[in-house]
Amino acid sequence: MKRILAIAAVFFAMTACTQRTNPFLTEWNTPEGIPPFEQIREADYLPALKAGIEQHNADIQAIIDNPEEPTFDNVIGAFDQSGNLLSKVVGVLFNLAETDNTPTLEKIVEEATTLVAQHGNEITFNKDLFAKVEAVNKQKDQLGLTREQEMVLDKIYRSFADNGIALDEAGQARMMEINTELSTLSNRFGNYLLKENNAFKAKFNVAISEYRDAMAAEEDRAKREEMFHAFANRGNNGNEYDTKDIILNILKLKEEKAKMLGYDTPAAHILSDKMAKTPEAVDAFLANIFKYAVARAKQEVYDMQKIMDEDIAAGKLEAGAKIEPWDWFYYAEKVRKAKFNLDEEETKPYFKMENVREGVFNTASKLYGLQFEPIADAPKYNPDMEAFKVTDADGSLIGVLLTDYFPRESKRGGAWMNNVREQYVTVDGQMVRPIIVNVGNFNKPTETTPSLLSIDNVETMFHEFGHALHGLLSQCHYATVSGTAVARDFVELPSQINENWAFQKEVLTGYAKHYETGEVIPDELVEKILAARTFNQGFMTTELCAASILDMKWHELQSVEDVDIEAFEKQACQEMGLIDEIIPRYRTTYFNHIFNSGYSAGYYSYLWAEVLDKDAFELFKEKGIFDPATAMSFRKNILEKGGSEEPMVLYKRFRGAEPDPDALLRARGLK
Repeated sequence: MKRILAIAAVFFAMTACTQRTNPFLTEWNTPEGIPPFEQIREADYLPALKAGIEQHNADIQAIIDNPEEPTFDNVIGAFDQSGNLLSKVVGVLFNLAETDNTPTLEKIVEEATTLVAQHGNEITFNKDLFAKVEAVNKQKDQLGLTREQEMVLDKIYRSFADNGIALDEAGQARMMEINTELSTLSNRFGNYLLKENNAFKAKFNVAISEYRDAMAAEEDRAKREEMFHAFANRGNNGNEYDTKDIILNILKLKEEKAKMLGYDTPAAHILSDKMAKTPEAVDAFLANIFKYAVARAKQEVYDMQKIMDEDIAAGKLEAGAKIEPWDWFYYAEKVRKAKFNLDEEETKPYFKMENVREGVFNTASKLYGLQFEPIADAPKYNPDMEAFKVTDADGSLIGVLLTDYFPRESKRGGAWMNNVREQYVTVDGQMVRPIIVNVGNFNKPTETTPSLLSIDNVETMFHEFGHALHGLLSQCHYATVSGTAVARDFVELPSQINENWAFQKEVLTGYAKHYETGEVIPDELVEKILAARTFNQGFMTTELCAASILDMKWHELQSVEDVDIEAFEKQACQEMGLIDEIIPRYRTTYFNHIFNSGYSAGYYSYLWAEVLDKDAFELFKEKGIFDPATAMSFRKNILEKGGSEEPMVLYKRFRGAEPDPDALLRARGLK
């Protein structure tokens, strides 16, 4: 089951004291079953975690002890439904560990991570349980299974077969150690990076999420250089939060694990069940995009250098100054203003956070018939949270969306979607609808000004809501394959295609209204935004592609013995042909995606899925961006299906053909 197979990201608790009942052990009498966040104490987590593990062990033992012949329902279905208490607590703690962390919670999470990893090991290497699963798998062709059941069976079977169940006793013991160590190290990496991000903000009064805007506005070149080096060396400062040793230990463990399972490298192991299948396929895919991106980036450097030369001639800079990485955002903004007369300070007043979110909701309403109603009395883990009841066109419940959009020191940087509760159908046929959270780090409102979003922020909100739609609209029977439980290089399709509506003229004019006057964004400004959509795409694509290649190069190593992280990264950038003016979007020491967030040998997924999303959106443009039949086809064939079918099968059902690989290059203006 997904909730337990993804167990590396989980934690729990039970009773805190004799004077009160642990909230996790009661039914939640809250709107739509939202967790009673205000009632949960930090002392509740570990006891509930242990109770959840005990309950899950009992569920597993009941499957093993069942004297009846193994069937899909009494083995696979029962496994999918097991561990409900554990999942209940995981949905809360995993979210809070990323959004509202505290020193005490950090310690709880570290202990919980070990407990959960050990529990996951006990399931993965339970030979009696696997014997039941294997018995069902051997007779699968005679069972008359639905396609979803076939996918569930295959996923659960592979969770054992591909993770070491065939190893001897010593091998299994070592694999358990590796899994536990990896879980602990990944959690530590995330905690260290949070400390480094907070240190950056303390020094420059700029949140990590605000870095690019701050660099674009900073006229002092020396200050820009100082900020760049601080930003680009997070985790690489030789202090107590230096991540290099953690990274090397993570990679060593991944290499050992891959080889124990019969793979040459971690990349080969990780990609075996993804759409791309092999490292060679990913490498070729990235190399093709990179050559177009770098060619455009070189032209962008030329355009920026011309403006820098004007500053030199005006005596603002020393003779011979050249564009450096710390100059890119500043001079790119100057080029944008010169080419398109577009100034983000001019657009931000039209992108009040609440208005943009309303635009996101209205787009989903026009496409899929969804309605969004604020839940005024919803429990909150932080005052910044808001909650919305999501219903279908016929009034039936779709799920609950929680939003948490503003930065704080207790929250990690970036933006993401989490499942607080997944969609599935219970044994007695009751539909459980999901609770989804969208998290961001947008500018927080002040006493005089609301939260005003940059163009990138607007795109990010649409992106994360695309993930939310994938979770909310799921209509699967089994949690193992519901919602976003799909191949990593397919999961970004729903999020990335949703970005395409953000700046369509008929969408923009519906939500982009001046926060003071209520004036709809002028046509002239809309035209500027649309004209600039492919601006700076050489840089954007190059830094993304470079990070993806760097990720692959780390995970294609057979050994990191005697590897120096800085030297390896420098060599990797030289080999890929990265120009000096650009660094990878994430350098190794702060690459949270691949060392703490499940994107190991998978950061390429954003570009891979973009081929799908741009190709898919071309159909929307052909038929009409709100064409009901096209929207319903996307909902039924992609958003509702989760992992209940192979990704390419689902895509071709929607599109009628495999995607055109050049769709991405066309959309980014690179070809």
